[in-house]
Amino acid sequence: MRYFARPLLLVSTMLAGPALAADLTPLTYNLNWLPQAEHCGFFQAKATGLYEEAGLDVTLVSGGPETNVPILVAGGAVDLGMGSSFTTMNMAAEGIDGVTIAAFLQKSPQSLVAHPGQGVETLADLKDREIMVANFSRTEFWQFLKAEHGFSDEQLRPYAYSSAPFLADKRAVQQGYVTEDVFLLGAEMNEPPVSILLADYGYQDYASTVFGMSKWLNENREAVEAFLAASAEGWRACIDGDYEPAKQAVMVANPDHSAALFDFKMSQMIGLDMVTGESDLPIGSMDAARWNSFAETMKTAGVYAETLDPTKAYDLTFLPSK
Repeated sequence: MRYFARPLLLVSTMLAGPALAADLTPLTYNLNWLPQAEHCGFFQAKATGLYEEAGLDVTLVSGGPETNVPILVAGGAVDLGMGSSFTTMNMAAEGIDGVTIAAFLQKSPQSLVAHPGQGVETLADLKDREIMVANFSRTEFWQFLKAEHGFSDEQLRPYAYSSAPFLADKRAVQQGYVTEDVFLLGAEMNEPPVSILLADYGYQDYASTVFGMSKWLNENREAVEAFLAASAEGWRACIDGDYEPAKQAVMVANPDHSAALFDFKMSQMIGLDMVTGESDLPIGSMDAARWNSFAETMKTAGVYAETLDPTKAYDLTFLPSK
């Protein structure tokens, strides 16, 4: 979701660079949205030649509001896609053999946003408030809020990816992204909004994931592992503050993304430990217990049948364990 989304041409993002050797292995990775700071590590790896050093010719393909990444991956139009925990659990529920193999955001940026001075400081303060939520979000994080925090469908109000209704009503609450709430809405309000990160309240959805079809992944394991390792190195540079190559590449690929917004997003991701989480595991790592716990929460909420096997939705063998 974004506040000011408008139609844009969805094209493959080919970054300028030296001629690629003929023996590099081609690989396409479809982003979940228009190029942005939440994709920093991938653009860093592309812009600084990490993929080429790993023997890969990587094409980063732009996503957007009309892009169905799971369909593109399942149909073979692209090799890998970016999603969340929901992406491959949804595929598993439909009998589609897609698996998530890495997660480069340990904390989902999903948030709820309120005006300051309205008695909202914690998630509990929103339990009886009307909240603007998009249709697709009602089957995802909203179900978590109902199952784990006692929220009710009676609170739901329409959200159409416009900030106008929120700005017009100081009592309004809407879904947001912690990586941009204060920057985008604060500029319109002349004061920072209250941004409540759902991950701080037990929302275990992985974000900026890498997923693919199980058969293709195993047939191309060496290239996939090289892609993940180079991407992790790119992300390490990003959270260490050395992300200028990625920033310039993103702004070329998506001219609407300003340098100031990129810097703010990175400050949020770094300050909130969104890439590393609270563990000392390698960047991109996932945890089986977390997958299974999240699946149980979503089963309790009625999103998935009790028969869903969450182990069908992920594969932990493509990244090192420590």
